[in-house]
Amino acid sequence: MIIAAADRISHVKTYYFAQKLGEIRQRNAQGANIINLGIGNPDLMPAEDTIKSLINAAVEPGNHGYQPYKGIPQLRKAFSDWYAAIYGVTLDPGSELLPLIGSKEGIMHISTAFLNPGDEVLVPNPGYPAYASAARIAGAEVKYYELHGETDWQPDLESLAKQDLSRVKIMWLNYPHMPTGALAQKETFEKLVAFAQKHQLLLCHDNPYSLILNPNPLSILSIPGAEEVAMELNSLSKSHNMAGWRVGVLAGAEDYIQTVLKVKSNMDSGMFLPIQQAAITALGMSFQWHQAQNEIYAKRRNFAFQLMDLLECTYEKNRGGMFVWGRIPERAESGQVYSEWILNQARVFIAPGFIFGSQGSRYIRLSLCANERTYEEAIQRVKMLSVPQV
Repeated sequence: MIIAAADRISHVKTYYFAQKLGEIRQRNAQGANIINLGIGNPDLMPAEDTIKSLINAAVEPGNHGYQPYKGIPQLRKAFSDWYAAIYGVTLDPGSELLPLIGSKEGIMHISTAFLNPGDEVLVPNPGYPAYASAARIAGAEVKYYELHGETDWQPDLESLAKQDLSRVKIMWLNYPHMPTGALAQKETFEKLVAFAQKHQLLLCHDNPYSLILNPNPLSILSIPGAEEVAMELNSLSKSHNMAGWRVGVLAGAEDYIQTVLKVKSNMDSGMFLPIQQAAITALGMSFQWHQAQNEIYAKRRNFAFQLMDLLECTYEKNRGGMFVWGRIPERAESGQVYSEWILNQARVFIAPGFIFGSQGSRYIRLSLCANERTYEEAIQRVKMLSVPQV
């Protein structure tokens, strides 16, 4: 006898990368030697002082017990200082910040805390698939809003305002945008805050890429009036090379934080104290440390541009984050077909854009989480091929 799964996951698919990376691991075990340029998994090390903080704290006998659901006060203070230094945003560390075990859990917590069956959620297309999945698991309905390269992947609020938004409760945003790399614009954020106030919906801005190849980091909470209608997720995964450490934060008004905390306090038992202490060290890293990381990413991006040129893709150079988003040549059937051909013929995996929504169907995405030698090898493999009529 097999017990049926819950209805709430009937429309939720296994994450594409979970399936594809499993396939790649299997093929590599058989000797395929596939180069993975598809996923944003930072390969650079956290700062040396961050690692030392973890090690030193981990050998202290009293540091292995349960911790507060809200994180230790010192970590909340470190996040508060970081937001002030990076974004010019003042946040009360006692009431307006909630450390998370990775910001991805925050997407699920927010959805569970605010959404009822029948509510609608505005999700960007293209965009991070987890926004839609979390909404569906919470019993809400997904309402996609399309982003277009012609308008720099910014939301068309005039078009949205003409739709029936009476059931919309949450609107997801993500700038610098994944997968396109489009940067945040203050004017867009101002319009979004006014839009949310008018239509009585909650803006949820996912902001993990703001320190990578982005000269002007911007928080939506810096916009006047945003505290009434917006929350922001942030993370150390990309900005501090700590993806596996699972350290994120939710920032927003006290009432919103308390609502999410009701869910979180029933889902985990606090973050490992040595990781919290190491995160405090990481948040204190100097501008020079971040600049050094960006110099590495900038060099890698030049190799990604070369690979996109070889594949006859068009792309924008003034983008942030750790990806390069390229439009495939018109003769190619789709980004998915093109990606599979490159994988099978050159043994190089490049993410197809369709996994981020229908607006990505004619795009592919390169990750900058591979060193220059790996990119050089990928370029040589692609050079050996004649670009197909796919």
